[in-house]
Amino acid sequence: MTAASRYEVSHFTDRYPIYELMDRQTDSLVQVCPERGGIVIGCRLHGRELLYLERETFYDPDANIRGGIPVLFPICGQLRDGRYEWEGRTYRMKNHGIARTSPWEVEQSGSEESAWITLVLRSNAETLVSYPFDFELRFTYRLRDGQLSIEQDYRNLSSKPMPMVTGFHPYFAAENKNLPYESDATRYLDYNDGETKPFKGSVDLGPMKESVALLDAVKPEIAFRINDDTRVRLSYSDCFRFLVLWSVTGKPFVCVEPWTALNEALNDQEGLLLVQPGDTLKAEFRIAGE
Repeated sequence: MTAASRYEVSHFTDRYPIYELMDRQTDSLVQVCPERGGIVIGCRLHGRELLYLERETFYDPDANIRGGIPVLFPICGQLRDGRYEWEGRTYRMKNHGIARTSPWEVEQSGSEESAWITLVLRSNAETLVSYPFDFELRFTYRLRDGQLSIEQDYRNLSSKPMPMVTGFHPYFAAENKNLPYESDATRYLDYNDGETKPFKGSVDLGPMKESVALLDAVKPEIAFRINDDTRVRLSYSDCFRFLVLWSVTGKPFVCVEPWTALNEALNDQEGLLLVQPGDTLKAEFRIAGE
């Protein structure tokens, strides 16, 4: 099988335009919806679908999508009263930021040695109300050898340094809420009671309403089984310093989320990434199913 026949990019409409990245040799397929926040809504690797999706929330333009891989920028998590202060002014911003609710543009795609699509999000009058910086995000979603990578460029088009937090919110299809995780983290922050606790390889999310955050992993990777047949391995750039774990009672998913900083970073100014004027911060997030 040649690379040209192995990889393919196609598109169709299901309420919104959907782009499919295909790797025939590994029976892998990734679906991306630019209009709904540049979200990945499906990720089948080596014949196994990894993601959970509540399709009714995807179809509803006013709903936050529960499922897939939402993009988090320029915050991850929540802000106190939905607001933050920067340089003496107060701004309002919804949970997880503005990228996941903004339509992205398709810049280009291809199927040479991989199946890939590049999406772009630029600041506009609406984003500037919540986030007073001109920016350009350029993400390339690439399916190659049965793995998905999201290659990210965060460019500051403003005349002043741009503070930012970024991350991803993958919903993995899993019935078990008490998964064992392969990680070298030793502590986690429990947002249910605000306490920092020892991490011994698993956290039972079943009874929890709020999330927990692994605090001190050194290796930028984590692996876990979402069922007996499927092991998921995540790897990411060093800037993703935290992993947030979350679920909802009665829903068959577990979220394992790489974040660059925790809740309230724009208010507390802890762990912020600061991109200088004209500079571009680059990062990568990879998902493998085994």
